[in-house]
This record gives sequence, structure tokens and C-alpha cells, in this order.
Amino acid sequence: MDDFLQLVASRQSDRAYDMSRAVEHDKLERILEAARLSPSACNAQPWRFVVVTDPELAVKVGKFSKDAPVHILVVEESMNITSFLGAKIKDKYFPLIDIGIAAAHITLAAESEGLGSCILGWFDEKEIKKLVGIPANKRLLLDITIGYPVKEKRKKSRKSKEKVVSYNHY
Repeated sequence: MDDFLQLVASRQSDRAYDMSRAVEHDKLERILEAARLSPSACNAQPWRFVVVTDPELAVKVGKFSKDAPVHILVVEESMNITSFLGAKIKDKYFPLIDIGIAAAHITLAAESEGLGSCILGWFDEKEIKKLVGIPANKRLLLDITIGYPVKEKRKKSRKSKEKVVSYNHY
């Protein structure tokens, strides 16, 4: 458990990457496998991962992260009928929760491979969808950048445990 907590503590949002170092294919495949295996409501797996590794395309996709060698674009896919019914009954949109879990798996897997990552939600969705051929009726929710970070680890700033955790009552 100490290893896992150390992994979580060391993971940070990296926005600058070493452009001279490509992400090795085997590392990228393990990261994608971690995403594929992440849990989802009613096993709906409401995602598709479009992986951008072409350097010229990566620059076009990543206006806020031009030096990221890899972009994992997370596209929302349809939920299965069980997840759909559960969402209606419980008034919770499970695909967004599921995709958040998959994004966490991606970033932690990247960290375990010695890579940096950053989850981006602010981008030109229509432009990127056009660039990589994502159908217009699909939602592109996240762009997760992956690469070798150029900056040192920063000290994490988090709220105290007392402000975010309580037992048996709010």
C-alpha cells in the first residue's frame, strides 16, 4: 500500500514535456490497458480512446500543450441499457463518472511508467474532432497528455484531511 500511496503522491499535472523523448510503445500500451480495465457502472465501458502519436497531428491537437508527444482523447460512447436505466432511476449520469475513473487510471499508470500527464478539458472540441475523425454526434470530453516531463516535481498543495474527510456523519 505504501507503494500505491507514493505513486498517488508523486503524480502531478505536467504541462511541459521533453519533445526529444518519444513515449515507448510498450509503456503506452500498458497505460491504455489500465484504462480499458477500469471499472464502470454496469460494466458499460462508455468510452473510446483515440491515441494521437503523430508529431504533426499532436501539435494541431494540443494548442495548450504543443510539446506533448501523446494525446489520449477520451470520447464518450453509449452506455448499456442497465447503466441507462440505473442513471434514470438514480438521477446520476454514470458515463461521466466512469470516464473520470478511466482518466485516473490513465494518469496513475503513466506515473508508474515514469511519465507525466495532464487531464485537459478546455480545448476546441469541434476542431479536434475534425482533425482525428471523431463523428460529430460524439462528445470529446478529455484530452490527456502524456510524455516525459521537463520540470521537477512540485510540493502538493491539498486541503487538510479534516476538511475533506469525516466518519459516520457530515
